[in-house]
Amino acid sequence: MNDLAGLFLRAAFVENMPLSLFLGLCTFLALSRRTETAIGLGVAMIAVMGVTVPLNQLIYNALLMPGAWSWAGMPEVDLSYLSLIAFIGVIAATVQLLEMLLDRFFPAIHASFGVFLPLLTVQCAILAGSLFMVERHYTLAQSFVFGLGGGTGFAVAVIMLAAVRSRLAYADLPAGLRGLGIAFVLTGMMSLGFSSFAQMVAP
Repeated sequence: MNDLAGLFLRAAFVENMPLSLFLGLCTFLALSRRTETAIGLGVAMIAVMGVTVPLNQLIYNALLMPGAWSWAGMPEVDLSYLSLIAFIGVIAATVQLLEMLLDRFFPAIHASFGVFLPLLTVQCAILAGSLFMVERHYTLAQSFVFGLGGGTGFAVAVIMLAAVRSRLAYADLPAGLRGLGIAFVLTGMMSLGFSSFAQMVAP
């Protein structure tokens, strides 16, 4: 249990997708202008990563990894080269389901996402979760915790950035720093802060 809790904290803070690994910065910057949109993005990331990482773990171990077809008398079969296609397919189906649910039950949140919700299908942070799972040989439980941790870390980071940007909307910033300029500065400063978590767990 302690190992799973440690894995969650590491995925959320030490290996934070946008601020430590610099993954998913496109949606991270684009949807951090308003706190409400950032919260919606954070919840979507938690849901998508919490579903796709363990689901892809099951698919990889049952069908794609070398020796997965030993039960059928074909131990030499290796379908791992299909991993990317399979992972993206699972992510696309999950995002499509999420988009339909938001459109049906939360139309305001769905409208605030605009074109960025379908782009979660090819969001590198989500795909990276499944690729890290394969590289690190996570079990099903570890994959679920890692997916939730990665999504939670992304949510925490984007909500923090949105909260600061919403306050700075009333600040008298130099012309060159307005909009994305100050967003990049804030992201760099937050990244420095999150890098301290890596130093805390360093041997």
